[in-house]
Amino acid sequence: MSGIKHIEFWVSDLDKSLLFYKTLFNIIGWEQYETNGFRCGMTKIYFLEKEVLFNENIGPRHICFEADSIEILTRILELLKLNNLQIIRGPIEYTHKGNTAHTIDFKDRDGYIIEVATRSHK
Repeated sequence: MSGIKHIEFWVSDLDKSLLFYKTLFNIIGWEQYETNGFRCGMTKIYFLEKEVLFNENIGPRHICFEADSIEILTRILELLKLNNLQIIRGPIEYTHKGNTAHTIDFKDRDGYIIEVATRSHK
């Protein structure tokens, strides 16, 4: 079976990004497997510090992590406020094709759009 092996994020300040993402991943149940890497099951995300000019362009809009409950979104909202990060929307409830879920979208300190959403249910 094939799948996504890993996702690599280039960040402008590795220490600050790791501090934020350690807290976020702890809230949503991911584990740290390396100094700069985290995983959930077989999916891995790691961070590298690079001098990069970030511009909006064509490509993936965001990455979405699954949360087990709306209470987790409340904790993430507190984390975002503590870090003065831009909240794009949420936490809000939405319905798609008859299923309801809750979500929050935000930009991390390097401008990546991140979404955390609960599982959809009827």
